Amino acid sequence: MHSVVLENVSKRFGSTQAANHVSFDVQPGEIFGLLGPNGAGKTTIIRMMLDIMRPDNGRIQIFGGSMNEAKKDRIGYLPEERGLYADQKLMDIILYLASLKGMKKETAVSAAETYLKQLDLWQHRDKKMSALSRGMHQKAQFIVTILHNPDLIIVDEPFSGLDPVNTQLIKEM
Repeated sequence: MHSVVLENVSKRFGSTQAANHVSFDVQPGEIFGLLGPNGAGKTTIIRMMLDIMRPDNGRIQIFGGSMNEAKKDRIGYLPEERGLYADQKLMDIILYLASLKGMKKETAVSAAETYLKQLDLWQHRDKKMSALSRGMHQKAQFIVTILHNPDLIIVDEPFSGLDPVNTQLIKEM
């Protein structure tokens, strides 16, 4: 069974054609990328895959069928827009978002500790997000994306705000 299947998916916003008969499939374990210039419709395609918006026509299947809440729990999504709660502490946010994905607290704490150390954020775990750099925010959001060990990871501009060293570190994970 494919992780993702898009068949002739199209989306228009007024006179702008954001996606035009897009078709592709992604096998489990496959790394797949959407490439194109700014405004080409990559984020729109991702949003349709995640059922954030509906296509005008075409068919999208995730894990063999239509999107539902159980399937959303199997996906790790790193959006293009950043938005972790600025007044909350890094570790608190990670644990809260892990709980929304159904993780037990002990498991989430252990995984968070591992990833925070791996991405050199451990010493910042008790700091508010507003005190962290853009690159640290990006690494924190990446942790939240992968913490629950999702079956499918969807990332939109994952290296935005990261220096070359941290970009390579994320790629290796």
